[in-house]
Amino acid sequence: MKKLIIASMLLIAPAFGFASGGGGVALESADINLADRASLQRGAQVFVNHCMGCHSLQYMRWNRLAADTGLTDAQVMENFVFTDANVGSQMITSMRPEEAEKWFGTAVPDLTLVTRWRSPDWVYSYLKSFYADPARPYGVNNTVFPDVGMPHVLQPLQGVQKAVYQEHKDAAGHTTKVFDHFEAASKGSLAPAEYDRMVRDLTAFLTYAGEPMQLERQRLGVYVLLFLAVFFVLAYALKKEYWKDVH
Repeated sequence: MKKLIIASMLLIAPAFGFASGGGGVALESADINLADRASLQRGAQVFVNHCMGCHSLQYMRWNRLAADTGLTDAQVMENFVFTDANVGSQMITSMRPEEAEKWFGTAVPDLTLVTRWRSPDWVYSYLKSFYADPARPYGVNNTVFPDVGMPHVLQPLQGVQKAVYQEHKDAAGHTTKVFDHFEAASKGSLAPAEYDRMVRDLTAFLTYAGEPMQLERQRLGVYVLLFLAVFFVLAYALKKEYWKDVH
C-alpha cells in the first residue's frame, strides 16, 4: 500500500510542477485554439523569423505544415523557407551544434516537444516574463525560468520591462523577495495587446508542432467512445440472453 501511494504521488507530481513556473511564479493561461489556422500560420511565421535562427523543429516537415495549416507547398516555400531546403525537408536550423556551444555554452534545444514537456501555459508565460537584469550575460532574466541562458530575441517587439519584487517575512522572521509585477521600462514596436496575441500565436504553433494529429485524435476519440457505448449495450443484451435461463 505504501509503495502504491508513493508511485501515485510521483505520477501526479509533474502536474503540480506545471501549475507554476520554475521560479514559483503563477502561470498565465495560453488560451490557444488549434483549430484556428490563421493563428497557426502567424505563429509559424513568428517562429521562422525570430526563433529558427537557433532552434529547430526536427520532427516537423515543411509539407506537413502546409497541409495542416491550409497553405500550399508553394506558399510555404516562398514565405517560410529561406534556405536550400525542399518542401519535404525537416524544419532544422542552419546553426551547427558546435557554433551553438561556442556562443551559448551549450547545445540549443529542439522545440518540437517543448509544450508537451513544459505545457502551453509555461511557454506562453515564459515568453512574456523576460526582464532587464544587468547581472546576466545577455542583460535579461526571466521570472518563469530564473537565470535563463537565452537572450530575449523578442525584446524589440515587446520592449524592456522591469521586475518588481516585494519583501515578505516568514514565520521565522526571514525576509524573502517575492515577484509582484512588471513595469515597462521602454516600449517595443508592438502594443502590449499585440505582443500578447503574437506570443499566443507562437505558443499555438509550437503546441501544434508537438502533436500535429491532436485535433484528428480528438475527433476520432469521439467515434471510438460512441462505438464502445453501442458495443457495451449489445454485449450487455447478449449477456442477458445467454444467462436468462441460468438460476
